Amino acid sequence: MPLLAIIVFTIVFWLMERGQIKLRLLDNWAKGTALGAVAGSVWLAAPVFVMCLAGTLHFDGRHSIPMFAVWMLAAFLNVVMQELLVRGYLYQMLKQRHNAAAAAIVTTALFTALHGGALEAGVIPVLNVLTMSLLMTVVLEYSGSIIAPVVMHFLWNGIGALVLGGVSLADDYPSLLITSFTGNEMLSGGPCGMEGSVVVLAVNVIFMVFFYTLKNPYGKTGKSVL
Repeated sequence: MPLLAIIVFTIVFWLMERGQIKLRLLDNWAKGTALGAVAGSVWLAAPVFVMCLAGTLHFDGRHSIPMFAVWMLAAFLNVVMQELLVRGYLYQMLKQRHNAAAAAIVTTALFTALHGGALEAGVIPVLNVLTMSLLMTVVLEYSGSIIAPVVMHFLWNGIGALVLGGVSLADDYPSLLITSFTGNEMLSGGPCGMEGSVVVLAVNVIFMVFFYTLKNPYGKTGKSVL
Protein backbone atom coordinates (compact mmCIF):
# COMPACT_ATOMS: atom_id res chain seq x y z
CA MET A 1 0.00 0.00 0.00
CA PRO A 2 2.79 2.53 0.71
CA LEU A 3 4.31 1.70 -2.68
CA LEU A 4 0.98 2.20 -4.46
CA ALA A 5 0.52 5.49 -2.62
CA ILE A 6 3.96 6.71 -3.76
CA ILE A 7 3.23 5.65 -7.36
CA VAL A 8 -0.04 7.61 -7.33
CA PHE A 9 1.73 10.58 -5.71
CA THR A 10 4.42 10.51 -8.40
CA ILE A 11 1.96 10.26 -11.29
CA VAL A 12 -0.33 13.01 -9.97
CA PHE A 13 2.43 15.53 -9.35
CA TRP A 14 4.21 14.65 -12.60
CA LEU A 15 0.97 15.29 -14.50
CA MET A 16 0.45 18.55 -12.59
CA GLU A 17 3.87 19.62 -13.86
CA ARG A 18 2.71 18.61 -17.36
CA GLY A 19 5.58 16.17 -17.63
CA GLN A 20 8.23 18.90 -17.34
CA ILE A 21 10.02 17.09 -14.51
CA LYS A 22 12.18 14.32 -15.93
CA LEU A 23 11.91 11.43 -13.48
CA ARG A 24 14.75 9.28 -14.90
CA LEU A 25 13.02 6.09 -13.79
CA LEU A 26 14.02 3.87 -16.71
CA ASP A 27 16.81 5.92 -18.29
CA ASN A 28 19.99 3.89 -18.91
CA TRP A 29 18.30 0.85 -17.42
CA ALA A 30 20.94 -1.62 -18.61
CA LYS A 31 23.81 0.44 -17.17
CA GLY A 32 21.83 1.03 -14.00
CA THR A 33 21.08 -2.66 -13.46
CA ALA A 34 24.64 -3.79 -14.11
CA LEU A 35 26.18 -1.00 -12.05
CA GLY A 36 23.78 -1.59 -9.18
CA ALA A 37 24.43 -5.34 -9.13
CA VAL A 38 28.24 -5.05 -9.21
CA ALA A 39 28.60 -2.02 -6.96
CA GLY A 40 25.95 -3.27 -4.54
CA SER A 41 27.65 -6.66 -4.18
CA VAL A 42 31.05 -5.09 -3.46
CA TRP A 43 29.48 -2.46 -1.18
CA LEU A 44 27.94 -5.19 0.99
CA ALA A 45 30.83 -7.66 0.78
CA ALA A 46 33.48 -5.12 1.85
CA PRO A 47 32.26 -4.47 5.43
CA VAL A 48 31.29 -8.14 5.90
CA PHE A 49 34.82 -9.21 4.93
CA VAL A 50 36.50 -6.60 7.18
CA MET A 51 34.28 -7.40 10.17
CA CYS A 52 34.81 -11.16 9.75
CA LEU A 53 38.56 -10.56 9.50
CA ALA A 54 38.45 -8.44 12.66
CA GLY A 55 36.55 -11.19 14.48
CA THR A 56 33.53 -9.02 15.25
CA LEU A 57 31.03 -10.77 12.94
CA HIS A 58 30.24 -14.47 13.31
CA PHE A 59 27.89 -16.85 11.49
CA ASP A 60 26.65 -19.38 14.03
CA GLY A 61 24.10 -21.42 12.07
CA ARG A 62 21.01 -21.01 9.96
CA HIS A 63 17.23 -20.82 10.20
CA SER A 64 14.62 -22.45 8.03
CA ILE A 65 12.41 -19.75 6.53
CA PRO A 66 9.12 -20.78 4.87
CA MET A 67 8.16 -18.70 1.81
CA PHE A 68 11.59 -17.04 1.71
CA ALA A 69 10.90 -15.66 -1.79
CA VAL A 70 7.89 -13.76 -0.43
CA TRP A 71 10.06 -12.08 2.19
CA MET A 72 12.56 -11.08 -0.51
CA LEU A 73 9.74 -9.67 -2.63
CA ALA A 74 8.49 -7.68 0.37
CA ALA A 75 11.99 -6.28 0.92
CA PHE A 76 12.25 -5.37 -2.76
CA LEU A 77 8.90 -3.56 -2.83
CA ASN A 78 9.89 -1.65 0.31
CA VAL A 79 13.13 -0.52 -1.34
CA VAL A 80 11.31 0.57 -4.50
CA MET A 81 8.89 2.57 -2.36
CA GLN A 82 11.71 4.32 -0.47
CA GLU A 83 13.78 5.12 -3.55
CA LEU A 84 10.79 6.32 -5.56
CA LEU A 85 9.74 8.58 -2.68
CA VAL A 86 13.19 9.97 -1.96
CA ARG A 87 15.01 9.94 -5.31
CA GLY A 88 12.05 10.01 -7.67
CA TYR A 89 9.82 13.01 -8.31
CA LEU A 90 10.85 14.96 -5.18
CA TYR A 91 14.58 14.82 -5.90
CA GLN A 92 14.23 15.66 -9.59
CA MET A 93 11.81 18.52 -8.89
CA LEU A 94 14.13 20.09 -6.30
CA LYS A 95 17.14 19.63 -8.54
CA GLN A 96 15.42 21.23 -11.53
CA ARG A 97 14.02 24.18 -9.55
CA HIS A 98 17.07 24.73 -7.34
CA ASN A 99 20.17 22.54 -7.66
CA ALA A 100 21.49 19.06 -6.93
CA ALA A 101 22.90 20.08 -3.54
CA ALA A 102 19.53 21.34 -2.31
CA ALA A 103 17.81 18.21 -3.60
CA ALA A 104 20.37 15.98 -1.87
CA ILE A 105 20.02 17.80 1.46
CA VAL A 106 16.22 17.67 1.55
CA THR A 107 15.92 14.07 0.38
CA THR A 108 18.67 12.87 2.72
CA ALA A 109 16.80 14.45 5.63
CA LEU A 110 13.65 12.64 4.48
CA PHE A 111 15.51 9.33 4.08
CA THR A 112 16.90 9.68 7.60
CA ALA A 113 13.44 10.39 8.98
CA LEU A 114 12.21 7.17 7.35
CA HIS A 115 14.82 5.33 9.44
CA GLY A 116 13.77 6.72 12.79
CA GLY A 117 15.33 3.81 14.67
CA ALA A 118 18.79 5.10 13.78
CA LEU A 119 18.06 8.40 15.55
CA GLU A 120 17.55 6.49 18.79
CA ALA A 121 20.54 4.19 18.30
CA GLY A 122 23.37 6.72 18.36
CA VAL A 123 25.69 8.85 16.24
CA ILE A 124 27.25 6.11 14.10
CA PRO A 125 23.93 4.60 12.95
CA VAL A 126 22.70 8.07 12.00
CA LEU A 127 25.89 8.81 10.06
CA ASN A 128 25.55 5.46 8.31
CA VAL A 129 22.01 6.31 7.20
CA LEU A 130 23.08 9.79 6.07
CA THR A 131 26.08 8.55 4.08
CA MET A 132 24.05 5.72 2.58
CA SER A 133 21.48 8.20 1.30
CA LEU A 134 24.19 10.45 -0.13
CA LEU A 135 25.83 7.42 -1.77
CA MET A 136 22.55 6.43 -3.42
CA THR A 137 22.16 10.01 -4.67
CA VAL A 138 25.66 10.08 -6.17
CA VAL A 139 25.03 6.71 -7.82
CA LEU A 140 21.76 8.08 -9.22
CA GLU A 141 23.61 11.03 -10.73
CA TYR A 142 26.41 8.89 -12.10
CA SER A 143 24.21 6.20 -13.64
CA GLY A 144 21.48 8.55 -14.87
CA SER A 145 18.78 6.22 -13.59
CA ILE A 146 17.05 5.40 -10.32
CA ILE A 147 17.50 1.70 -11.12
CA ALA A 148 21.10 1.59 -9.87
CA PRO A 149 20.31 2.85 -6.34
CA VAL A 150 17.26 0.57 -6.21
CA VAL A 151 19.39 -2.49 -7.00
CA MET A 152 22.14 -1.47 -4.55
CA HIS A 153 19.63 -0.70 -1.80
CA PHE A 154 17.85 -4.01 -2.39
CA LEU A 155 21.08 -6.01 -2.18
CA TRP A 156 21.89 -4.27 1.09
CA ASN A 157 18.48 -5.02 2.58
CA GLY A 158 17.70 -8.32 0.91
CA ILE A 159 21.08 -10.03 1.23
CA GLY A 160 22.39 -8.05 4.20
CA ALA A 161 19.27 -8.57 6.30
CA LEU A 162 17.29 -11.57 5.04
CA VAL A 163 20.31 -13.74 4.20
CA LEU A 164 23.20 -12.56 6.38
CA GLY A 165 21.21 -11.22 9.31
CA GLY A 166 23.56 -8.25 9.66
CA VAL A 167 21.23 -5.41 8.66
CA SER A 168 18.24 -4.28 10.70
CA LEU A 169 14.83 -4.19 9.03
CA ALA A 170 11.43 -4.33 10.73
CA ASP A 171 11.30 -6.73 13.69
CA ASP A 172 9.15 -9.28 11.87
CA TYR A 173 11.69 -9.83 9.03
CA PRO A 174 13.55 -13.16 9.44
CA SER A 175 17.14 -13.95 8.52
CA LEU A 176 18.47 -17.11 6.92
CA LEU A 177 21.76 -17.10 8.86
CA ILE A 178 22.20 -16.78 12.61
CA THR A 179 24.64 -13.90 13.03
CA SER A 180 26.31 -12.50 16.13
CA PHE A 181 28.42 -9.40 16.71
CA THR A 182 31.08 -9.36 19.41
CA GLY A 183 34.02 -7.28 20.54
CA ASN A 184 34.51 -3.55 20.25
CA GLU A 185 31.11 -1.95 19.59
CA MET A 186 32.60 0.69 17.31
CA LEU A 187 33.67 -2.11 14.97
CA SER A 188 30.91 -4.65 15.60
CA GLY A 189 28.04 -2.17 15.77
CA GLY A 190 26.78 -3.72 18.99
CA PRO A 191 22.99 -4.13 19.08
CA CYS A 192 22.68 -2.34 15.71
CA GLY A 193 24.79 -4.89 13.91
CA MET A 194 26.52 -3.75 10.73
CA GLU A 195 24.59 -0.51 10.55
CA GLY A 196 26.12 0.61 13.84
CA SER A 197 29.71 -0.08 12.76
CA VAL A 198 32.33 2.47 11.75
CA VAL A 199 33.44 -0.05 9.12
CA VAL A 200 30.18 0.53 7.22
CA LEU A 201 30.61 4.29 7.65
CA ALA A 202 34.10 4.12 6.14
CA VAL A 203 32.90 1.98 3.22
CA ASN A 204 30.01 4.37 2.56
CA VAL A 205 32.35 7.36 2.45
CA ILE A 206 34.87 5.58 0.21
CA PHE A 207 32.16 4.55 -2.27
CA MET A 208 30.60 8.01 -2.18
CA VAL A 209 33.93 9.70 -2.96
CA PHE A 210 34.65 7.11 -5.67
CA PHE A 211 31.38 7.66 -7.55
CA TYR A 212 31.53 11.42 -7.06
CA THR A 213 35.01 11.41 -8.60
CA LEU A 214 33.75 9.36 -11.54
CA LYS A 215 30.91 11.82 -12.01
CA ASN A 216 33.17 14.87 -11.68
CA PRO A 217 36.58 13.77 -12.95
CA TYR A 218 37.96 17.32 -13.19
CA GLY A 219 37.37 18.21 -9.54
CA LYS A 220 37.35 21.86 -8.53
CA THR A 221 40.08 23.00 -10.90
CA GLY A 222 38.41 22.15 -14.17
CA LYS A 223 35.06 21.88 -15.84
CA SER A 224 32.70 19.66 -13.89
CA VAL A 225 30.33 17.28 -15.64
CA LEU A 226 27.78 17.36 -12.80
